[in-house]
Amino acid sequence: MRIAIISDMHGNCVSLDAALADLKQQAVDRLVCLGDAVQGGPQPAEVVARLRALACPVVMGNADAWLLSGQESGSEAISPERRVKMEAVREWSLSRLTADDQAFIAGFEPTVSVEAGAGQRLLCFHGSPASFDDVILPETPEDEFQRLLGGYAGSFLTGGHTHLQQVRRLNAHFFFNPGSVGLAYSHQQSGEDLHADPWAEYAVLTVAPGRLGLEFRRAAFDVAELVRVYHDSGRPHAAEAAAQYSAAS
Repeated sequence: MRIAIISDMHGNCVSLDAALADLKQQAVDRLVCLGDAVQGGPQPAEVVARLRALACPVVMGNADAWLLSGQESGSEAISPERRVKMEAVREWSLSRLTADDQAFIAGFEPTVSVEAGAGQRLLCFHGSPASFDDVILPETPEDEFQRLLGGYAGSFLTGGHTHLQQVRRLNAHFFFNPGSVGLAYSHQQSGEDLHADPWAEYAVLTVAPGRLGLEFRRAAFDVAELVRVYHDSGRPHAAEAAAQYSAAS
């Protein structure tokens, strides 16, 4: 069984299409999306249309839950200036989505469990199985890692949220993050100006009798096209968002 995992498109259909084009060459059996699919970028409706066509399970991410409810659930400190910008983008995103689109997003699931082959299962979530706000990083202390995931060690585990490709052993199985399709970036950056990467990240898990594989993939996308889409979209603060990709190298 070969399962492709995508996550964190954040309304960027240019990069999603690049990932899907690359994925067509991978001969996978299943596809799962780990959430944060729609909110943030210049193409929320286009991403929803792709997900509808794919008909794959989609996990509810914190950004998409916030898009629908406007209610913050996490503990991240947000400056008043940033909050105003986020609200403006949220209102614009909602204006681009039909009632059916919003109902489709509301149907995203807290977790998704799929057959992975060879008698194994893959448990899919956004932050952790308990909360889409939980953060798991390579430097997360082992006791915290075990608190969040130790109770699920009988399955392979995959989560998004942090936009960081990583893998970490959990007893006989492991947890992995496929990275971000729509907003991959280096976590080693300093300062407030985020420079996004010019590629879409995803992962493919292969499970077969006597054989196990995990591949992290990067598919380059047309940065100039994404910048054009931002500027033509009418999205509030589009130039500021597009500049994150313009600086990609």
